[in-house]
Amino acid sequence: MSEVLGLAGIEKTYNAGKPNEINVLRGADLEVRAGEVVALVAPSGSGKSTLLHIAGLLDTPTDGTVRLLGQDMASLGDGRRTEARRAQVGFVYQFHHLLPEFTALENIVLPQLANAVEREAAEARALELLATVGLDSRASHRPAELSGGEQQRVAFCRALANGPALLLADEPTGNLDPGTSDTVFNALMQLVRETGLAALIATHNLELAARMDRTVRLEEGRLA
Repeated sequence: MSEVLGLAGIEKTYNAGKPNEINVLRGADLEVRAGEVVALVAPSGSGKSTLLHIAGLLDTPTDGTVRLLGQDMASLGDGRRTEARRAQVGFVYQFHHLLPEFTALENIVLPQLANAVEREAAEARALELLATVGLDSRASHRPAELSGGEQQRVAFCRALANGPALLLADEPTGNLDPGTSDTVFNALMQLVRETGLAALIATHNLELAARMDRTVRLEEGRLA
């Protein structure tokens, strides 16, 4: 399996050089390969969201290297980094953040249109993804007409709409009851396995973490 995400010596310091500086990450190293699902386990406030934002090119490290598909992201300008993030990274958060005025189908179509995909092809892709998670019959429903689990499954589909190489998820089932959480997690794993992408999933749920390929723990700013 080839490397999709590589983090080497990642450090993140806020208020650097000031008396109240905070060292969130202290030399974190990680490699995630294609087809691999990695659980990121860490207590609240430990910096896991910061790590995910750096991995997903939403933030830059104070020091260290981020590689995406073998390319050092620090060597790219802001425009190229934005292009890489839009084309190669999908995000899922604890709250679905679906656009309430659009249907489930439209929520999945919109990021494709932003990536210059023709509408007909974008709609076909959206329906294919919805069918994979058992929601093709709900395509015309707006978020308010969907359950919490259905909304999160639509969010997964949206994250994968542009065929990214890397999926980053921050507590994607943390806002759901245990039964719904299990259903949503199974849908996520099915999508990941069928697409062969790399996934880094932050979770407090140790039972879910145990069902992934391996677990890494963020402790005192380092990954173990």
